[in-house]
Amino acid sequence: MGRLKIHLPDKFIFSTTIPVRISDLNYGAHVGNDSILSIIHEGRMQFLRQFNFTEIDCGGVSLIMSDVCIEFKHELFYGDTVIISITSGYVSKVAFDLFYKLEKNSGDKKVVVALAKSGMVCYNYELKKVAVISDTLKEKLFSNL
Repeated sequence: MGRLKIHLPDKFIFSTTIPVRISDLNYGAHVGNDSILSIIHEGRMQFLRQFNFTEIDCGGVSLIMSDVCIEFKHELFYGDTVIISITSGYVSKVAFDLFYKLEKNSGDKKVVVALAKSGMVCYNYELKKVAVISDTLKEKLFSNL
């Protein structure tokens, strides 16, 4: 079976740091795969927050993650700080992709620890149906690319 391969865009429009917590570790004493997904989620929340968005109110629509792909590269340990860079990608009438690059400092260089892509679908919780991506959301996510 072939391995998943994520092809990142050249330009990232946001970056933040997230410290590894003791609760992120698994029985192998490194960050577990479930915690990587939580770190990605936290990064996405901070990414949206820069635009005064939340996943419930993202320019007039809500967001639901429809899929996620994570390519693990290196381990993370307690005391490491994750540098997570995020950018938007493919966009349709109702959905878009977000790409994530997770790195850590190792000596004087950055080491990629994981790459990820999430598919985000615009949603109306009141109507319980998929919604059209708002012009406000499109402008914020794609104007800097």
